[in-house]
Amino acid sequence: MYRTAISCFAVALLASPLAAADRDPTPAERTAIEKVLRDNGFVSWEDIELDDDRPLRKPYWDVDDARDRAGRAFDLKIEPGTYKILRRTPDHD
Repeated sequence: MYRTAISCFAVALLASPLAAADRDPTPAERTAIEKVLRDNGFVSWEDIELDDDRPLRKPYWDVDDARDRAGRAFDLKIEPGTYKILRRTPDHD
């Protein structure tokens, strides 16, 4: 019975929003994110995905290898909804 209860709890946890997986932006979200990137001087970027698989922390859009006009690469964190750039980290890879 103990194992059944643990199994049920594990299934419920995996199905809950706390275990949500990363996802790609919808077409409308992608358009909004790309506008913010261009408005902030970025000319190209790689992957864009919503990082919301961290329990108890706010989700954010994760933009990999955003390049500015000078060719410098950054990893960006963008707030969903407002699309404000929260963090701009130089990418030295």
